[in-house]
Amino acid sequence: MTVTHDMSLLALLTNASILVQGVMALLLVMSIVSWWFMFRKMFSLRVFKEQTAEFERFLNTSDGAMIIQRLNKDNSESGSLENIVKAGFSEWRSQKAKTESPEILEGIQRTMRSQYQIDMDDLEVHLSFLATVGSVSPYIGLFGTVWGIMNSFRGLAMAGQATLTQVAPGIAEALVATAMGLLAAIPAVMAYNFYTREIEKLSLRCERAIDQFTNILQRTLIY
Repeated sequence: MTVTHDMSLLALLTNASILVQGVMALLLVMSIVSWWFMFRKMFSLRVFKEQTAEFERFLNTSDGAMIIQRLNKDNSESGSLENIVKAGFSEWRSQKAKTESPEILEGIQRTMRSQYQIDMDDLEVHLSFLATVGSVSPYIGLFGTVWGIMNSFRGLAMAGQATLTQVAPGIAEALVATAMGLLAAIPAVMAYNFYTREIEKLSLRCERAIDQFTNILQRTLIY
């Protein structure tokens, strides 16, 4: 038996019910927004990693005086890792005038960790959206599929005769919603997992830099 209906993708989309079309439109918007966030996150992470690597090399190859000299400069384009260390250095300068006690190291570390948390929060922006898209898109697509199949069977019941010509277009329209849900979810899940791992690696590098700079202050400046 040959199906005479137009089974092209465009025809399936245009002939779908209003609700199924709404589901497809929602999934399309979610997919576009998630791809936009993915590209933005890719750029911001690349910049952060490059700046972090550059400042790490500087910390590892410079003595305390060189590090202090660089931190004293007003460099508005400095990377986030350098900003974390600069926050601690500013705290040290403000506390150094008040006391010589080694206890100021605790305040310096708290200041650096506060700036570190701000930077990590900035890096994690929009990751929750990617996680949401990855988790709910298949279910939204499935809802459109179920609704489309229900419409197909209602139409079949009113027709009173079961033929492939009558059933196939409606089921195909419904399955397109599932396919769109998967197309929206899979890249979002992969991007979320990848970016989460990258941010965790950067987090560890920042924590090492905080400890390293604290040791530099303790060794070179405090005593």
